[in-house]
Amino acid sequence: MAKILIVDDHPVFRMGMEELLNQEEDFTVCGVAEDIRSARRELIDKKPDLAIIDISLAQENGLDLVKEIASGHHCVLVLVLSMHDESVWAERAIRAGARGYVMKKEASESIIVAIRNILKGKIHVSANMMSHLLDKFQVNPDFQSVQSEEVLTDRELEVFRLIGHGLSTRAIADQMKLSIKTIGTYRDRIKQKLCLKSAVELTRRAVLWTEKENFSKDTSDSVREIPTET
Repeated sequence: MAKILIVDDHPVFRMGMEELLNQEEDFTVCGVAEDIRSARRELIDKKPDLAIIDISLAQENGLDLVKEIASGHHCVLVLVLSMHDESVWAERAIRAGARGYVMKKEASESIIVAIRNILKGKIHVSANMMSHLLDKFQVNPDFQSVQSEEVLTDRELEVFRLIGHGLSTRAIADQMKLSIKTIGTYRDRIKQKLCLKSAVELTRRAVLWTEKENFSKDTSDSVREIPTET
């Protein structure tokens, strides 16, 4: 029986997911965690076969936990389950060490299929995302996304997201526990990669991107409580 750890900062979602998975004869939820610190304890104590991780964990980035598991818990497989747009985040999750990516708006059956595929040693992403990856790496291996948020590193994308939420450079530095100078360097790199000429263009682009992300979040709110059969 596969032991599964759920890492998500929404209590209702954790409970719904736990109920859904425990209905499967070959799954058992061995632990739940709301942040990276508690997830570390569960990884050591419960030794799960697979961890389901959300990217957004309060003030933390779930990809940091994915990378930590990939480097220190090699026997633990990871499925990223998130409200965020897969066109931006799925490839990042796979590069970080995840074996699959599913958006929360997908039906519960898709989550079960993803878990089974990953436990069989497969990579699981949506058909649309797989087509995108094949186009990117097989049809044209030298492809580079031009002026796309995909070209940003995980740290740069986090700074970009916080800019879009209206945070100042100092506030971003405080939240990310980095120096103001470092955040300034990230801002310069983002402008260069996205071909933006000024701070005003950077802020406008970040706000528009964040609004798109928030729209994706709003459309997934109705599925945070996973429906189960009665």
